[in-house]
Amino acid sequence: QVQLVESGGGLVQPGGSLRLSCAASGSMGRITFMGWFRQAPGKQRDLVAGIVSGDTTTYADSVKGRFTISRDSAMNTLYLQMNNLKLEDTAVYYCKVVHLKWVLQTIWGQGTQVTVSS
Repeated sequence: QVQLVESGGGLVQPGGSLRLSCAASGSMGRITFMGWFRQAPGKQRDLVAGIVSGDTTTYADSVKGRFTISRDSAMNTLYLQMNNLKLEDTAVYYCKVVHLKWVLQTIWGQGTQVTVSS
């Protein structure tokens, strides 16, 4: 059974940085998508950044130029480097993986809280 465990969240001041990690364990098939989503209180869960088949990356407009998504294939770990954090980045951040093992399977992590506050 595939499991995702996020880490790296916390409290940071505006302008600060955090690096989120998402470690995958278990046997996965071909990965078609890995990405980060976030959900603020009372809002829907939105895509922050993702890596689609291969190395194509995509970012929400609100984080372009500030956040960088990367992947360590050997370690099956996904990262999100977040720089110049803003108050509106406060949310629970979730890691998501879609992989093909017999059928397409979607796995979510448990989430990690990121709070930007002065």
